Amino acid sequence: MRSLDRYESYILRELIPDVEKRFRVSQERGGRAVVGLSMGGYGALKFGLKYPKMFALVASMSGALDVASWTEKELTAPGAIRDSVMQTFGPANSLTRGANDIFKLVREVPSERMASLPYFYLDCGTEDFLFKNSRDFAGLLVERKIPHEYRQLPGSHNWQYWDRQIKEILRLTAQHLAPPK
Repeated sequence: MRSLDRYESYILRELIPDVEKRFRVSQERGGRAVVGLSMGGYGALKFGLKYPKMFALVASMSGALDVASWTEKELTAPGAIRDSVMQTFGPANSLTRGANDIFKLVREVPSERMASLPYFYLDCGTEDFLFKNSRDFAGLLVERKIPHEYRQLPGSHNWQYWDRQIKEILRLTAQHLAPPK
């Protein structure tokens, strides 16, 4: 990520250690999950790919999974999303984009590292504008034989959809995390 947006280092080096210091939570991979929606869904999957030893489960709801490839031409409407994407990833074909493109990260996972990846879960509403890239990403996981679960369900990019899905995310998280020691 570019110098002005250090979400990755903040979450991994500050937020998680702070939570582990303040609360009685597992500090082991088997007791840790990361989940996000929309842009956070992209971030959760990226963390699972870049830091597989940290998480047992990563999940994305309605993830903006191809955000690292969005260019100025595609982001025609001025505003916070366009500005944030351009500030975070820089110009098309930048090193930052390549280093944070989760499609590229999946393609480059060495086969001997597949077993160490966390369990991936992703879902997206069939009326969501991000539906195609969720489906494409799930297809890439199938192609690479990476264990995952993908669901496409009726719904859009909104809280009504996410409120229904969060219950399933919590159920899966409880199923995939190790009980505390």
